[in-house]
Amino acid sequence: MKTLLLTNMLYALVLPVVEIFVGDYVMRNTSDPVSVAFYQLFMYIGIAATSFLNGYLLRHINVKYLYAGGILVSGISMFAMMSVQSLGFTELGIAGFAMGAASGFFWTNRYLLTLNNTTDSNRNYFFGLESFFFSIASITVPLIIGAFLGTVDGSRIFGITIHINLAYQLVTVAVMILTIFACIVLWKGNFSNPVQKDFLYFRFTVLWRKMLVLSGLKGMVQGFLVTAPAILVLKLVGDEGTLGLIQGISGALTAILVYVLGRIAKPEDRLKIFVSGLIIFCLGTVFNGILFSATGVIVFVLCKVIFQPLFDLAYFPIMMQTIDAVAKIEKRNEYTYILSHEFSLFLGRAFGLLLLIALAYGVSEDFALKYALIMVGTLQLAAYPLAKKHY
Repeated sequence: MKTLLLTNMLYALVLPVVEIFVGDYVMRNTSDPVSVAFYQLFMYIGIAATSFLNGYLLRHINVKYLYAGGILVSGISMFAMMSVQSLGFTELGIAGFAMGAASGFFWTNRYLLTLNNTTDSNRNYFFGLESFFFSIASITVPLIIGAFLGTVDGSRIFGITIHINLAYQLVTVAVMILTIFACIVLWKGNFSNPVQKDFLYFRFTVLWRKMLVLSGLKGMVQGFLVTAPAILVLKLVGDEGTLGLIQGISGALTAILVYVLGRIAKPEDRLKIFVSGLIIFCLGTVFNGILFSATGVIVFVLCKVIFQPLFDLAYFPIMMQTIDAVAKIEKRNEYTYILSHEFSLFLGRAFGLLLLIALAYGVSEDFALKYALIMVGTLQLAAYPLAKKHY
């Protein structure tokens, strides 16, 4: 558990780059929000594809190697994308799929390792501590990268003029170094694979089917949270430095909040944390839709930064407790449920992104950025009664 936390802490420094600045890089080089959504869609397809492949690989390869592979490939894929001279739909599709392939290996094996190395009694603490790391990283990394990009753009170092795309490539080199350190830490842990080899099933108990609906709603929000903030900030607020500053304003308090909640909250408190996050996110989307200005975007991003760790702090323990229960009921490999959970997330993510694209093309880009988020935020509130069924 300690090894896993240390590995995730190091990778927490990489995730903000993947989640924020990759989408921003695509937006800067295409000036097209639909291109960002297209890239993201292929990334999610890559996650689903490698999640399926990972189930077969777990029969022969230790989970530690697969997890490390996902960490390393994420850095390599990012560097490869930012080395491409032009970003057409073909290049975006390939780059997105490659990044998704890395994420698929990372997330599914991360779930499996966490499931097998924690219990329901300590998962609030585990995810609270992990969310603390991720929240701190979401504050510091965007600030540092935003300041770096703003400082070096157009400057000359060792006789070389640093343009913005070269600055992004330097960021990815730092990312690759961090992924190597994360893998070195992971190597110290001894982790075992699932005993049962079969993992592909399509019929589940009612309890797990409800969990899949819940994950689909979560995925629908994720389809927007990676893409929409970068588009909105660049469109209505300013540059990458502003993006980092906005996230840092509320992130510090949120990091402390989730750490404290992780230490003191009991399993029965998860629903309260869960619904608090949902309400905050929904309010943020409404402010953005009504104001649709720099102020509205700032309020939305603040709400988003608070929502994500609160929601995850409650969601992941609920998910893993449900897997513990249904795996015993149906006597199946735990990866069966992780894989079906990823497929459900994919359907939700794809729906969210396709809704954004359809509204952008069918009505207007502004309409999509205003009202699609409100639609998703309102639908997300349906997650509360579903989560309530699990307690």
